[in-house]
Amino acid sequence: MRVAIVNDVALAREVLRRIILSTPEHSVAWVAENGEMAVKFALQDPPDIILMDLVMPVMDGVEATRRIMMERPCPILLVTSSVSGNFNMVYRAMGHGGMDAVNTPTLGPAGEVCDSEGILARLAKISRSKSPTLAISAGQEVSQTQTRPLATNRNAPVIAIGASTGGPAALVKILSKLPPSLPASVIIVQHIGADFAPSLASWLQDQCALPVRVAKTGDIPKVGEVLLAGTNDHLIVQGDGRLSHTAEPVSYPYRPSVDLLFSSLAKNEAEPGIAVLLTGMGNDGAQGLWQLRMRGWHTIAQDQASSVVYGMPKAAAERHAACEILPLELIPAALLRQLKI
Repeated sequence: MRVAIVNDVALAREVLRRIILSTPEHSVAWVAENGEMAVKFALQDPPDIILMDLVMPVMDGVEATRRIMMERPCPILLVTSSVSGNFNMVYRAMGHGGMDAVNTPTLGPAGEVCDSEGILARLAKISRSKSPTLAISAGQEVSQTQTRPLATNRNAPVIAIGASTGGPAALVKILSKLPPSLPASVIIVQHIGADFAPSLASWLQDQCALPVRVAKTGDIPKVGEVLLAGTNDHLIVQGDGRLSHTAEPVSYPYRPSVDLLFSSLAKNEAEPGIAVLLTGMGNDGAQGLWQLRMRGWHTIAQDQASSVVYGMPKAAAERHAACEILPLELIPAALLRQLKI
């Protein structure tokens, strides 16, 4: 892949260049020292992905991300000196389409690059997502078991939500409108690195009335609770109603996959619920949404005008997987209407 570097610090640019060139399949597309240069270069020579710093002179990474995603969208990975220290900027940039965030790698005492794994893992994930996506048909769901007693909360409706690029901000707009007495459980798959998921759960929790936490294997979705996929494996619902994680299919490019969650719900959740597919690049979730609609679920896709990237919901609309195609601001009311509250 052709990878662009945007950073105002010469040492950071050199470290990122070394990381990119350490893998034969990657090359450096161009280098920019501030956001204004990045916008100009991205329009002239679109790369496969941009490694975007946040705190820069002339134009910061938040505004540069907004401009690029409006004018020439491409995957943008936020690479900043401290994700936790620049928390607000990270989420503002993600609201404009930044897909994930990592700390800027450093040089060790002997001049070796330290902490490059996060960037390389995300580059590999994006590279896989550009390959033809494996279809998940009704007969290809991951293996489920039903060896334990059925979970006690099976009759409560499930709201399943899938999102990618621009998803965190969209999730806030939905979750913040749901009451603490919500008579349903919520399960979310957001395309994001596992190391960033706990911070995302905390951020969502701060902005909504419902409790939000990272899902664990063995969890039983509970009424009024939001569970967020938080590993690089796929989050699925087993035959006994409990959540589990699976590495299969290993070759599937989206990890965790919205399709895998939706597919497992179509197979194993006895009572139809509500499924929502939000903004994002690619087509993950469209096929699983269609499976849920065929099983009697009420399915919703975000519309083009309110999507940061109209990829995943567009794929759902094209295969008629959505009962409704709605602007983001109308989705919370649609959820409450379906729950009759």
